[in-house]
Amino acid sequence: MAPLMANWINGFEIKEGIKVTYGAVGSGAGIAQITARTVDFGASDAPMTPEQAAKCNGCVQIPWALTATGIGFHIQGVKKLNLSGKILAGIYFGKITNWNDPKIKKINPKAKLPNLAITPVFRSDGSGDTYAFTNYLSKVSPAWKNEVGYATSVGFRAGVGAKGNSGITSTVTSTNGAIGYISASYLIAAGLGAAAIENKAGNFEYPNLKNIEEAASQVKSVPPSNELNITNTPSKAKLAYPISTFTYAIVPHTAPQKGFLQQFINYAITKGQVYGAALDFAPLPKVVLKAAQASAAAL
Repeated sequence: MAPLMANWINGFEIKEGIKVTYGAVGSGAGIAQITARTVDFGASDAPMTPEQAAKCNGCVQIPWALTATGIGFHIQGVKKLNLSGKILAGIYFGKITNWNDPKIKKINPKAKLPNLAITPVFRSDGSGDTYAFTNYLSKVSPAWKNEVGYATSVGFRAGVGAKGNSGITSTVTSTNGAIGYISASYLIAAGLGAAAIENKAGNFEYPNLKNIEEAASQVKSVPPSNELNITNTPSKAKLAYPISTFTYAIVPHTAPQKGFLQQFINYAITKGQVYGAALDFAPLPKVVLKAAQASAAAL
């Protein structure tokens, strides 16, 4: 959220004259801080678990942005790369260890894949990107679902850890042969190559706006909890990028700063959406916008 949040904060202060301070600490820390009430709101790319929601004691999660977790890679001489969920699971299980592996070569017939070790990079801190990435892997790999599962923090079987999107971006950029899951806005800022990921329709798609929007178009209704999941959407969404995700504001009911929070959230989900496209954040679908506005009004 940090790149988009910076624009929201600047635009909101100009419009309303109200200063907002935001610390980019990762989804896990953000949920922990709002649970402890050391901040006025939290932000997370992952919906709260039932346990987190209970501990947060009256917190509401409000979807306010829509983006994707991209798969960045650094292979000298390779600009385009297709990957499937099963291959990604194999890489992060430590079972696919070289870029010239036959499974990778099969879906990249035109790429000159080198005899080069794969260095998978994962988040060492609690992260919504970890949630989205492992949620996708759990849907395409029964072994991943049974042995690792999905959450903001999981026990990865292979690779090296790095803190924050900036940490993964830096590690992948500086390591030939590295691969890492990174928020789309950070991929853009770093100029890193993004792999095209296989969706349920069997198409390889990039985390571009139209592909994120197609994934979100499958949301027809919003549950009372506002929890939404758009990874590996049905095959009828032929262009959908399969690791798309909503991002949430997490706000306590009857918060001391309730009025200001309502103003800021309403700005973010309406006028603030204009800043999204340049950072690979797509507009909220109408059904989600309506639910977000209702949740903000009910704080």
